[in-house]
Amino acid sequence: MADTHGAAPQRREGPALRALGQVVHALAGAGMAVAAASLLLSLCLIGWAVVMRYVFNAAPVWVDEVVGFLLVAIVMLAAARTLRRGEHIGVDLLVDRLSPRARRWTQAWAALAVAVVACVLIINGWGTASLARMLGLVTEGNLEWPTWLLMLLMPVGGALMLLAAVEVFWRAVVGLPALGKTGHGQPGDGP
Repeated sequence: MADTHGAAPQRREGPALRALGQVVHALAGAGMAVAAASLLLSLCLIGWAVVMRYVFNAAPVWVDEVVGFLLVAIVMLAAARTLRRGEHIGVDLLVDRLSPRARRWTQAWAALAVAVVACVLIINGWGTASLARMLGLVTEGNLEWPTWLLMLLMPVGGALMLLAAVEVFWRAVVGLPALGKTGHGQPGDGP
């Protein structure tokens, strides 16, 4: 039964969408766990570097590099869960004024746009990492890590984002609410 704004009736998750949701939940949760650990490690390293610099006058020169790499990991690995929960930055002022049906289709188009960006991250990230590995490139600075290992964060993060975007798109198209908006779905996906 449709409401007065033309919204589709509430539907139940089918088994395929539920299975996809469970996979995305597990993978995005793992990505978020690594991102959280990276954030804690960054905090510890920065705190240690400050103490070393101002108390012992022996600043470790490699901390800034490691924290920069960890920041990339945090962003790339946390983005999928953020998308899945509907917490990415958006123009809610306009979308909230739309009818429920128009909101749903706006969400679907946004998920498609994210999927396109995720594909660019996967394709370009993989190509860049492959080239860096083939050339044996290392980071500049004190550590000289193989850059291809760090560049793999782009296709991995892109793949997680693509899976999350497919789930968000599918939920919008079949008329299911976004996970973060209602608290439905996997444990920990609600607000």
